[in-house]
Amino acid sequence: MPTGAQVFNLPHKAQPPGKVDAAREESAMRIAVHDFGGYAFAFQLSRELADRGHDVVHLYPPELPGPNRLSKRAENGSFTIHPIALPHTFRKYSPARRFLAHREYAAGLSAAIHSARCDVVLSANTPIDIQYRLMNQCLRSSIPLVHWIQDIYCLAVQAVLENRLGPLGRILAGPFGALERRVAEGSAGVVCITEAFQSYLAEHSIHPQRLWVIENWAPLNEVAPLPKVNVWSQHAGLSRKVVFLYSGTMGMKHNPELIYELARSFDKHSDVVCGVVSEGLGRAFLERKPKAAALRLFDFQPYSSLPEVLATADVLVAVIEPEASRFSVPSKVFTYMAAGRPVLLASPAENLAARIVRRADAGIVADPGDVSAFIHAAHQLLEDGELRRRMSANARRYAEAHFKIGPIADAFEKAIFEVTGESTVRNVAVLASASSEI
Repeated sequence: MPTGAQVFNLPHKAQPPGKVDAAREESAMRIAVHDFGGYAFAFQLSRELADRGHDVVHLYPPELPGPNRLSKRAENGSFTIHPIALPHTFRKYSPARRFLAHREYAAGLSAAIHSARCDVVLSANTPIDIQYRLMNQCLRSSIPLVHWIQDIYCLAVQAVLENRLGPLGRILAGPFGALERRVAEGSAGVVCITEAFQSYLAEHSIHPQRLWVIENWAPLNEVAPLPKVNVWSQHAGLSRKVVFLYSGTMGMKHNPELIYELARSFDKHSDVVCGVVSEGLGRAFLERKPKAAALRLFDFQPYSSLPEVLATADVLVAVIEPEASRFSVPSKVFTYMAAGRPVLLASPAENLAARIVRRADAGIVADPGDVSAFIHAAHQLLEDGELRRRMSANARRYAEAHFKIGPIADAFEKAIFEVTGESTVRNVAVLASASSEI
C-alpha cells in the first residue's frame, strides 16, 4: 500500500508570476467536482481550481438540505454549476427507497460526466453505491476518478442496520464493505480526510493505487468572526443572551439527548439559551421531549446568514456518537473554528476533530458517553468569560493558519496531476472486476 503523505497546507513555491501563469495554462484541464452533500468547502475548491485556469464543472443534488446552496451567479467562463436532480422517491431514513433513488441519481450523474468530456473526476460525500456506478462510468470513459473519502460509508451503513436489526444488520451491510473495497482500489486515486481512514484501509488490506491525506477545512472568506449583536441575533431575540448553539444536520451520528440535557442544565439560568439550528431526526426528537426552558429550535437558515448565526453563539456545540466517530469527522467543527467561537465537543478523544480542538486550545472535548462531563464542561465555559475569549481567539488563529485555500488547492492539484499523468487507470483489469452493476 502506498504511504499516505500529509499534504494539507503545503507551502507555495516562489516562482515569477509569468512563469507560474504559463505553466498553469499549459497544464490546465477540464475537471468535474462532484459533491453529494453540497458543502461550502468543496464548492470553494472548485472555484479556486477554476481561478487557476482549469475548466471546472461542479455537480451536486440541489434538493438536499446541505450547508451550502449554490448560486448560478457564481458561474463564469471556466466555472459552471451542474445540478443533478435527486428523484422524488429519495427518503434519507428509508433504506429501500433511498437505495432505489440512488440508482436513478447515479444514472443522471454518469450521464453528466459522460457529456462533460472531462479529464478527471473528483467525487466526495457520495454514498458508496453511487460512487461505485460513477467509477464504472469513469472506467468505461477512460477518465481517472479521485475518490474523496469523507466517511467510511460501509461502517455508517453497518451502524444503522445493526441499530435496527441487530446481528442481521452486520450481514446485510456486507455488500457495502465489498463496494468500499472495489471503489478504493478501482479509482485512480484516493483522498482521505484523516489518517484514521488511511489506517482503516490498511487494516482491511485495501490498497489504493495512490493515496493522499488532506484534512477538511472551512472557507475563511465566507465564515469569519462577527459581532454577537447582529441582524440575525436581534431578530431571534438572542443578542442579550448567553447562547450555546448547535448548527447543522442532526441525524443518526449525533445524540440529541446530549443537547436536551444541556438545555435542561440551564433551567435556573434565565439569561442562557441552548439553540439548535437543524431539521430532521434530531430536531424531531427534541420537539417530542418535555419542554426545557432554555431550549430554542430554529429551522435551517440561508447559507448567507451562517456567519451571523454562528456569531450569535457564545459557545458552539457539536456531538458525535462513539460508533460514528470510527467512520466520520464532524466537519462543522472547522466551520465553528473559522467563526472564532469556542467549541464544546462531545466526541471520542481519538477523532480528528477532537484532537484539533484540543491541540489548538479552541474548546473543551468531553466523552459522548459521559453526560455529566459534557454538562460540567458547558458550565465551565458559561462561568469563565476569559476562557471563552481565549479559546475564541485560538479557534480563529488555527483556522487562519490551516484553512488557506491556496495550499489546500495545491494538494488537490498535485493529486489530480498525478492521476492524469497515467490516465489508463488499469482499465482492462479493473473494469473486468467491476463490470457487474449492483
